[in-house]
Amino acid sequence: MNAYIFPGQGAQFVGMGLDLYEKYPVAQEMFEKANSILGFSITDIMFQGTAEELKETKVTQPAIFLHSVILSKVMGESFKPDMVAGHSLGEFSALVANGALHFEDALKLVSQRAMAMQKACELQPSTMAAVLGLEDKVVEDICSQMEGIVVPANYNCPGQLVISGEIKAIEATCEKMKEAGARRALVLPVGGAFHSPLMEPAREELAAAIEQTQFNEPVCPVYQNVTTTAVTDSKEIKENLIAQLTAPVKWTQSVEQMLADGATKFTEVGPGKVLQGLVKKINREVVAEGVILT
Repeated sequence: MNAYIFPGQGAQFVGMGLDLYEKYPVAQEMFEKANSILGFSITDIMFQGTAEELKETKVTQPAIFLHSVILSKVMGESFKPDMVAGHSLGEFSALVANGALHFEDALKLVSQRAMAMQKACELQPSTMAAVLGLEDKVVEDICSQMEGIVVPANYNCPGQLVISGEIKAIEATCEKMKEAGARRALVLPVGGAFHSPLMEPAREELAAAIEQTQFNEPVCPVYQNVTTTAVTDSKEIKENLIAQLTAPVKWTQSVEQMLADGATKFTEVGPGKVLQGLVKKINREVVAEGVILT
């Protein structure tokens, strides 16, 4: 069974999407439509902007979403998903790919999500840190014992968990992780505590927008970050998408569930190769690759 997976924030690079724009009329049309919906020329930033400009949350999230969705469109008939999943932001790309969301509606939601997250970051200084080489249970236990807000945020693969929270709490927790034997506990260069209770203002803002958006019956299940199980019910998809902002991304568990449900090949659709690497760390036997356009 073919599983298609869609990357999240951090996969961006300068020049992303330019090859698609120049080669495929459908890509050009979708990029131009995106410029119009967003109210600024995201193509200018994606194709020839600086890495600094591209790193802004309000740009990064729509840029990665656009690259992923447009890539799935130019694949044409060869794009036949039996199941889909996306890492954080990538869940929106996955929902366009399986027909649950229209492209235009999803882009508007992604833009609103990015703005809301940016605002939440500005309300309270916060950050994230990568913890390498510890069991999930050890990381969870240490987080639960710390003062201040610090929670597991991204279960990326065995031995790689990202934590999220208040700056001082994260710094103190990193020291505890090292004492517990972590190979590394490294504060990440991000603007805020994504997938933590500090994203509550953003969750409330996005919830209102999601509730007003039309969701359709998908052509195949989506394995959502919050539940990790196959979901096809549009009401449930909405609820999980709203909960995702303050809940952890259970990527390891999602991939394991997809494998248990019969996934034999994972194709990463979008910029970068991060998810292919994570899938191979979760299961060394499985085929995981990027899109090859002929």
